[in-house]
Amino acid sequence: MPVALTYPGVYIEEIPSGVRTITGVPTSITAFIGRAIRGPVNDPVTINNYGDFERIFGGLWVGSSLGFSVQDFFLNGGGQAIIVRVFGGPPAAAGIDAKGLKLQAATSGAWANSLRARIDYLDTAADAAVIAQTAASLGVTGADLFNLTIHDNGTGETEVIQNVTVTESSRRVDRILETSSRLVRAVQPLPSARPGAHAPADVSVWTTDTESSPVNAPGTDGAALTTADVLGTRSAKTGLYALENADLFNLLVIPPYIVVPPKQLPSDIDPTPAALLPFVAAYCEERRAMLIVDPPSAWTSKDLAKAGVTALNLTSKNAALYFPRIRRVNPLHENRVEDFSPSGAIAGVFSRIDSSRGVWKAPAGLEATLNGVVQLSVPLTDPENGELNPLGVNCLRVRPAAGPVIWGARTRQGDDRLASEWKYVPVRRLALYLEESLYRGTQWVVFEPNDEPLWAQIRLNVGAFLQTLFRQGAFQGSTPQQAYFVKVDRETTTQNDVDRGIVNIVVGFAPLKPAEFVVIRLQQIAGQIQT
Repeated sequence: MPVALTYPGVYIEEIPSGVRTITGVPTSITAFIGRAIRGPVNDPVTINNYGDFERIFGGLWVGSSLGFSVQDFFLNGGGQAIIVRVFGGPPAAAGIDAKGLKLQAATSGAWANSLRARIDYLDTAADAAVIAQTAASLGVTGADLFNLTIHDNGTGETEVIQNVTVTESSRRVDRILETSSRLVRAVQPLPSARPGAHAPADVSVWTTDTESSPVNAPGTDGAALTTADVLGTRSAKTGLYALENADLFNLLVIPPYIVVPPKQLPSDIDPTPAALLPFVAAYCEERRAMLIVDPPSAWTSKDLAKAGVTALNLTSKNAALYFPRIRRVNPLHENRVEDFSPSGAIAGVFSRIDSSRGVWKAPAGLEATLNGVVQLSVPLTDPENGELNPLGVNCLRVRPAAGPVIWGARTRQGDDRLASEWKYVPVRRLALYLEESLYRGTQWVVFEPNDEPLWAQIRLNVGAFLQTLFRQGAFQGSTPQQAYFVKVDRETTTQNDVDRGIVNIVVGFAPLKPAEFVVIRLQQIAGQIQT
């Protein structure tokens, strides 16, 4: 009802329509876990291009294959990635004692060992008026203010932080560095008085100890990663479980990190150990994401792959295995062509196909070209492909004109002997997309009155979402009735359910299965026989 009807006239009242649009979630946000030169540790960072990775995590590094996988992801059409940097052993950040002000590198790693810090004052007579005005606005004295300059001799980057203090004010140095510096942080406790100033600067300002302060506690890149480092702990949200702090990811890639002596990093290293895979796959099922599994480097032939897939002991419907490895140039090794794990490039193809065709299209075929790939580590023939495909191993092939492509779209339950309904990657990913979208799009239902008006609204909104997908070609069938259904009524939600505060929504859909085998029947037309 509108406001109280007191005067003769016309009253306007807006009535809610009950329409609550369900928006589909992204389908190809890819999480990467591995070592990096720099960057936050155990903190998921969202990036949108490879330039972001270079700026935050240092780019390619001979000590890790993470950078190569991320580069392959964006090269093949990847859109958005979440990077989790893990560290081998306790994180070790470089420290600097700048005239009594103790500083620490913003992130762990040996990258910070080339940092230098410089403190100076604006104490000249010409600056007196500016200093007095600035100090008055901050509620401090001019003798409290100083300037801090940080320089990275490795990259040439310089940060100048002006008019900061160690006393309580809006420009207290620890707070300013926390929000404004990519290089350092202040270490508590702060000195009780303004730190001393360095000698007047000349051309050698970043090379002499008198004119700037060097690192006095070196940082390290940590030890080689172990399975425990990558898995982490859920309670501390480290390693894999740092993704608890990420709202959504759809694909998970763990680039190789186990070193195989005496081979060279980063191309000749083994992928995720088999002991870790069950935990990672279980977490992906929990988060409605797909795990892209790399082939072990020992799989140097079809026979070794065929024998090794059973030992892998991974039958998750949320995982897909690809073989063989890819060969690409390594800029860190004079652009030599070397073997790399394919998972980053494959995740990029997933993203590219999702954008152009939809999550219901199999990320395989002549469209699924692998950009930046020179060749494959193990060339496969059609009969060899035919031995691996029924085992749920997705093969990478070189096709005429197209080049290297993905030539398989099965999950780890795609083994013919399992007879699983989640045999195909696009079917599983479409189901995950629907689950996540409906989960997020029906949150408004909680605490609503549980009766027919609510059920009608649910049918309206969920049905509208599925109808949109049907018109885009996501389901089988020529009519909506053949493609999907939404059921919320007295049959799905009994009075007992209502009494317990439960509403049951049943959604069914007819997924599209990929045309994995194309059979063409040819027949000669017999000439007319004279009788």
